Amino acid sequence: MTDPMPPRAGKRSLFALIGSLPGLVAELVKSELEQLKKELLRKLKHAGIGIGLLAVAAVFAFFATGVLTAAAILGLAVVLPGWLAALIVAALLLILVAVFVLLGIRELGEGSPEPTETISSIKRDVRVIKGTTKRRTP
Repeated sequence: MTDPMPPRAGKRSLFALIGSLPGLVAELVKSELEQLKKELLRKLKHAGIGIGLLAVAAVFAFFATGVLTAAAILGLAVVLPGWLAALIVAALLLILVAVFVLLGIRELGEGSPEPTETISSIKRDVRVIKGTTKRRTP
């Protein structure tokens, strides 16, 4: 009687497959890490280009602000003496600076660098693991 399915040349035994499993897993992990590295480098390259373009835009915005300030002074100088126009524009700019400084100080005062929410979450997790309290979903 003949065997209906002759063994394939590439067919391996279960023990051979189990024996090659660690090597396959290591190869898979290496290839995944290589893919991750390539993806991160590609994304960092795009992020670097984007940050550079934003920096160039910030430089042009800085000079545009100076030009607009000069235009405001020259516009006021039509109806007022030049020194008074410059003084008025400077006073308005200093008022804006003061407002932004106060807003910035207030924002800094509201946030502390300590990650209090994460610390309390970790402490709650430790208590749950110890069995002293039940875990609530936040």
